[in-house]
Amino acid sequence: MENTQQSAGLASGAESAVTTKPESEGTGTTGAAEGLAGKVALVAGATRGAGRAMAVELGRAGATVYVTGRTTRQHTSEVGRTQETIEGTAELVSAAGAEAGTGGTGIAVPTDHLDPEQVRALVERIEREQGRLDILVNDIWGGDVHVEWDKKMWEHDLEKGLRILRLGMETHIVTSRFALPLLVRSPGGLVVEVTDGTEEYNQRYRKPFYYDLAKAAPLRMARALAEEVKEYDCTALCLTPGWLRSEAMLDTYFKVTEDDWMAGTKQNPHFAISETPTFVGRALVALATDPEVARWNGASLSSGGLAKEYGFTDVDGSAPDAWRYITEVDQESKEADVTGYR
Repeated sequence: MENTQQSAGLASGAESAVTTKPESEGTGTTGAAEGLAGKVALVAGATRGAGRAMAVELGRAGATVYVTGRTTRQHTSEVGRTQETIEGTAELVSAAGAEAGTGGTGIAVPTDHLDPEQVRALVERIEREQGRLDILVNDIWGGDVHVEWDKKMWEHDLEKGLRILRLGMETHIVTSRFALPLLVRSPGGLVVEVTDGTEEYNQRYRKPFYYDLAKAAPLRMARALAEEVKEYDCTALCLTPGWLRSEAMLDTYFKVTEDDWMAGTKQNPHFAISETPTFVGRALVALATDPEVARWNGASLSSGGLAKEYGFTDVDGSAPDAWRYITEVDQESKEADVTGYR
């Protein structure tokens, strides 16, 4: 699914993809019953897509959520989408907390995660205002606009390629450098690296060259950080959504809405395995509320795989297992059929 890989690549970045409103339909709150009241989270890269949805679901579960990104109501990042802003995300987080009666709150902090001083100031603010950090989600991306999907490594524009690596790798490193000293002060902290693809699936070449590196790096970062934080009774892992029905996926690539998304299967029948951003948000909450989350230290996890473990569903009540489907159906050039996969 090379073209679908490109589509799936829009799944996990702060500046690449989201959900437009809090979702409460369907089941999927397994694990959230214990709640996250009193917990403090930083979702780095929460403007849209998976990042926005994860922030919203953390707020629904009761957390105080700091949401960061580069697109605000006054400034638009290089991604070029004005529809989604970090202020909008913070409002959705607070609305979800109010709707659920958990008191979850969203706080927007404009941040360029390539600027160490901005990240330092962000973490200092969290420490000053909350005195703790319990959950760090590194969902920063925004590199899709620079990817030349059909170019060989030596044909790809070098400046764009290096920008992809900075956005997909350096941002995560800078954020962890400043956020982890605060997180490891309290036992039970959770670090989540977000990428596109499981470790098993990403053994394949995720062309082009720069994209492949950018999406492999969070997997390795999670494994390395797992070794470094475990002595503090903290956990680090990597999480991927499946084929995400992000804003860009809906309105730009398939030109559909969430209400009529199945019309997109006329362009690509495998789109039937896609999922809302809320699905990976529920996966994150299941992890964050699991008292035995340390069993996942260093692991590569997916929304579809975790749904089987924790029992949550997407907003329509299904549980799409996208990466298994992509491997067993699409990559094998079989006719699209999601039976048994969602």
